[in-house]
Order: sequence, then C-alpha cells, then structure tokens
Amino acid sequence: MLALRLVRGTHHLVLLRRLLVAAAAAGVGFLLLCTLGYAVGHPAHAAAASLRLLWCAIPLAATVYFAVAVARTDPSIRPRPGLSAIGLGPARLTALAAASTAVSCTLGSMLALLFYLHLRGDITGLPFDGAAAELLAADQPIPLAAALTLLAILPVVASTAAGLAMRPRKTATAERAEGAERPAPSGLPWGVALLAIGLAVETYAGQGGQGGAFPLPGRFEGSPGGVLAGWILTAVGLAMAGPGITHWCGRLLQTARPGAVRLLAGRVLMSESRRIGRPLGVVCAVGSGALAAGTLYGSGSGSGSPAGDFGPLSGLAAGLVVACTTATLLTAALEAKQCRARTTEALLRLGAPATVLRTAALMRAGVLLAVFLPLTWLVAELAAVPLRG
Repeated sequence: MLALRLVRGTHHLVLLRRLLVAAAAAGVGFLLLCTLGYAVGHPAHAAAASLRLLWCAIPLAATVYFAVAVARTDPSIRPRPGLSAIGLGPARLTALAAASTAVSCTLGSMLALLFYLHLRGDITGLPFDGAAAELLAADQPIPLAAALTLLAILPVVASTAAGLAMRPRKTATAERAEGAERPAPSGLPWGVALLAIGLAVETYAGQGGQGGAFPLPGRFEGSPGGVLAGWILTAVGLAMAGPGITHWCGRLLQTARPGAVRLLAGRVLMSESRRIGRPLGVVCAVGSGALAAGTLYGSGSGSGSPAGDFGPLSGLAAGLVVACTTATLLTAALEAKQCRARTTEALLRLGAPATVLRTAALMRAGVLLAVFLPLTWLVAELAAVPLRG
C-alpha cells in the first residue's frame, strides 16, 4: 500500500519513467504471449517454440536493466536523514524499490494480456477485434496458467534485481571516504578479451554453414546460433569494457597541460566512469548489432532472396532492446547529475561561471562520442564481414 501511495504522489517526470517501464513490460509480455500462442498453434514444433521463447530473453533483459536504472534514480526511495525514525530505514526503502518496480511491471504485463486477448478476438467491443486471430492461434484455447506464469517472469526478475541493486552496502562514513580517488575500473582487459572471443566465434560460425538455426520471434528463420552466440559475447565484452574506456576518456581530456575546463571535465568522467560506462558499452553493443544487421540483411543474404524480412514481432523485440538500452543510458546520466549536484552547487557558490560547467559537460559528451561512435562502427563492420559471403 505504501508503494502505491508513493506512485500516486511522485513527481510527474518520475511517474513518466515508471510508465515507460510499464510500456516496455507490456511489449515483453506481448512477445511472451505470442510465443505461447505459437507453441499452442504448432504443437509439433516444440523446438522452434523453445528457441522463440529463448529469443524473448534479450528484450526481457533489456527491460529489467531499464527498470533497475529507473529504481536507482527514484527520489522517493532514496535514503534521507530522519526516515529511519519513522520506520523507513535502508532495508525498508529497498523493499519499496522492489515493490514499486513490481507494480510498474505487473501493470505492463496485464496490459499485454488484455491487448493479446483483444487481438485474438477473445475481448470484443473495441477496434481491431481479432485482427491477428490467425497469427495468434485464436482457434486454440490459451492455457491460463502458462500465460500467467510467463507474465509473472518479468515482475519477479525486475523486482528482485531492483532490490539487489538498491540494497544497503555501505555506511555513511564509508561513502564519505570515497571523496578520495578511486582506482581505474578493472574490467577493460576482460571486456576486450570477450569482445575478441565473440568476434572469433562469429567468424567461425559465419564460415561454418547454416547449421543450428536460431529463429527470431517473427518470420525471420535463418540466423545461425553460433553467430548469435558471438554477438552476445561481443555485447558482454563491450559492457565490461565500457567503464574502463570511459575512465581513459577522462584521462585523455587531462593530458597536455589541461586548463580548468578540461581538468573538470576529465575528473568528472573518471569519477562517473562506473556509473555511465556500462550503459555506454551496452548502447555501443546494441548499436553495432543494429548496424551489422542493417548492413547484412539490407543488402540480402547472397541467395537472391530478401533477408530483411524480420516480421512484426522481431521488429517489436528489436525496438524494445534499442529503446530500453538508450533510456537506461539517459537515466544513468540523470543519476550521475543528481549525484554531483552538491559539487555543482559548491562550485557555483565559489564563483565558477555557469558557462564553465556547460562547456565541461559538452566536452565530456564530445569525447565520449568521438571514442564510442568509431568503436561502434568498427565492431559492426567486423561483425558483418564474415557473414557477407
């Protein structure tokens, strides 16, 4: 009940982020229900149905990632002085974060169920009644227990992840001790290694024939499983390498006798490398995958047939992944801005011009774009090369 009160009384921008989480959850729930409908309508293709269900794990993971980022930036569940006296200590706030995330994801899942039943023709009285009856196997009854189980996956996973991310880890004294300089993120070598392994696996799979089809949840049926495994390793490698790359971008800004603006921009990047570096790496991975897929399937597969026929459900899944990862990056940037609010206020009180802060922000964005955009293009080209033949 307290979580519902917080949802009702929150700021409209925070409420908008929660509604975006609900919308993403609705998209994932619809994909899961469509997979269930395929399994019910094609009982002889159990393996294909299982692979379609496995494909849904990618947009589900992206939605969970976004939901956790929204929970971390929610001001209503942030620890503040005096809350422990009324029973809202760190553990209770962690439970509220999990509950708020569960409410948003459950709302989206229920909307997905209503929309799915409407398109099947089970709910009438609205436009487009039964518009996708054939695609969604309307002639077969949908097992309610299986549908509810699938729809419960996202709220359970997202609320658990939000609770783990928001759990109290340090005392206030330990947090104040981190004004001290932190060491550079240590995931860069491992990320580069995983990136190289992923590209190697993709190259080997691309030259090894068309075995092991791994169908998307639409009409597209020709992706080798080894190639997709290589893309996943590449994405994980970029996510691990992102904080280290961001940290070195901050060091790059401070080279060769930096002035006050470059020094400020570089120090901020170094201090926020862990917070924004991982979402940057994930967006880089998604962007490289989208560029590689667009280059490959937009030009055809070499067999004379169009290879860009992804189907509506595949398009929905791809759109969810792109939207959730981009929104996560923007949310992480907002969280970083909130965390350095006291530092910004202190600089303004000391007489620092506001133009200096804006210039430093533009400089940080510029160096990140100058590094991550070519990296995205390079990974996309390397990923598409072994598949063009």
